Amino acid sequence: MKQEKSFKPFVPAERVLPEFTVASIVIGILLAVVFGGANAYLGLRVGMTVSASIPAAVIAMGVIRVILRKDSILESNMVQTIGSAGESVAAGAIFTLPVLFMWAEQWETLPPSFWTISIIALFGGVLGILFMVPLRRALIVQEHGVLPYPEGTACAEVLLAGEEGGSKASTVFAGLGIAAAYKFAADGLKLFPSEVHYELNSYKGSGAGVDVLPALVGVGYICGPKISSYMLAGGVLAWFVLMPLLSFFGQDAVLFPGTDPISSMDSFTIWTKYIRYIGAGAVAAGGILSLIKSLPLIVRTFGQALKGYGKGEASMLRTDKDLPMKGILLVILAMAVLIWLLPAFPVNLLGAVLIVVFGFFFATVSSRMVGLVGSSNNPVSGMAIATLLFSTMALKATGSTGQAGMIGAIAIGSIICMIAAIAGDTSQDLKTGYILGATPRRQQIGELIGVGASAVTIGGVLYLLHSAWGYGSTQLPAPQATLMKMVVEGVMEGNLPWVLVFAGAGIAIVAEILRMPVLPFAVGLYLPVHLSAGIMAGGLVRLYFEKKKHLPEGHKKGMIERGVLYCSGLIAGEGLVGILLAVLAIVPIGAVTLGDKIDLSEILNLGNIGGLAAFALLIGSLFLFAKRKAK
Repeated sequence: MKQEKSFKPFVPAERVLPEFTVASIVIGILLAVVFGGANAYLGLRVGMTVSASIPAAVIAMGVIRVILRKDSILESNMVQTIGSAGESVAAGAIFTLPVLFMWAEQWETLPPSFWTISIIALFGGVLGILFMVPLRRALIVQEHGVLPYPEGTACAEVLLAGEEGGSKASTVFAGLGIAAAYKFAADGLKLFPSEVHYELNSYKGSGAGVDVLPALVGVGYICGPKISSYMLAGGVLAWFVLMPLLSFFGQDAVLFPGTDPISSMDSFTIWTKYIRYIGAGAVAAGGILSLIKSLPLIVRTFGQALKGYGKGEASMLRTDKDLPMKGILLVILAMAVLIWLLPAFPVNLLGAVLIVVFGFFFATVSSRMVGLVGSSNNPVSGMAIATLLFSTMALKATGSTGQAGMIGAIAIGSIICMIAAIAGDTSQDLKTGYILGATPRRQQIGELIGVGASAVTIGGVLYLLHSAWGYGSTQLPAPQATLMKMVVEGVMEGNLPWVLVFAGAGIAIVAEILRMPVLPFAVGLYLPVHLSAGIMAGGLVRLYFEKKKHLPEGHKKGMIERGVLYCSGLIAGEGLVGILLAVLAIVPIGAVTLGDKIDLSEILNLGNIGGLAAFALLIGSLFLFAKRKAK
């Protein structure tokens, strides 16, 4: 409480500035759609998303102050509040909803309708925001100075820097443009492969390579060298230890779930048939371990939420006004009834109540955890796996089995996943607003607008990507969704190779005993090493700047921050061109598509060497922009 009384926001409560304006709403909705689509592509490609709050804040600052020449920091904050909601909707959607498309193809049934996807996304997003409202006072206000909320604080710093001018936005746009051109050359014109791979024939069963993509460099740089190295460690264990051992001991044997002799398989086939199940067990165990370790934190947070609930409702301060609690409770009750009644959610009344109860539980966990570790490291997938294990076993125990039971489990998991992702994003945005002096009620309405816009468009994005490449393909492996599919099918049908799954869980427990962050390590074990290698490249660049000596601390910090801004642009640029290429891949031109027409690989193909050279130039551009002095 001492922190609450002593803290003074940048804009005092007594001062009123333009905040919830037409310009901020329109620009925010555009950013929500753009970042939602970009992050959906990124997550389906590499299995993880990155918080869009910082790039949204930079673009908002540039547009509001530089282009529109407005002087309201709260208006810029509203743009990033609405805009960052798109990333969280995408994160929740890509972890679970592509499973419904995979099953539709597998069962030869119709895929989920556009409106089914939008309704699931909308309900999960709205519940995530509403559950966060009663937690705001306990987590944001009373624990200001205790919970750092990294992205929320960083966004506030970026917007405060915007008071001096919008020059930082140029770095983001430079990264966006370079990544867009690079991605179009690699995967559009196909001048060089975006994945460099070499089979190690002298080390049977193993392979080496790297995905030479801008987004991976950006993810590695933003996450830092430690997280990147944990992911790479998982990939090294899989590709240079487990796979060669399988090949050596398996020889000519045909082992389930494979259908051919192991000796006839290349490295990618061994990874597909066996390593993914080991990785699935590791990720599931990592998620459960994370929740177990968080239990004391969860209990304490619930206690603080109950103590803070209802206090200050009558306050007349602008900076202390939330959405009315009675209205929130009525909306939550109405949504629980609709979840029970609408065909998009194949659950009974008890299932609807459980969604609401567990949704608030995971919203609390998510909001607290992002306050400590940031949104990019929020283990939403671990929460989703735990939910799917519980809901699938509960549905099976009550007689809801087969296709209906599996679809019901994914529907429940989808909503919980959305709730956790949105609650984390909302808490970061409310932290930014608390520092700047924004009006919480208006921010919460802005979040609802961003979720609504993203929920409507995410269905179209998922349909577009599925039509272009299909989930589970080389271009869109959808690793998280594939993992969720394996979990549900394994519990329902009992056809999961449990020996491999439990072996993965054992590896995760060993990593936990060694005090290694389990989830990044497990994700690295689950994904191809090529992705981890690309991410590690970005992490090494970050390590280089962090270890530079004989530099003033302020100069070093400035280089690292410029690198973060540039990498945010790299991620956004590749994601946007990924969406463009998906459109081109389904536009017919005679007997082929427009995507086929622009393919120049038969005329000019630089091969693996060209791909590695282009990747080296891309990393060089990161060095240049990070070292470039700010104007």
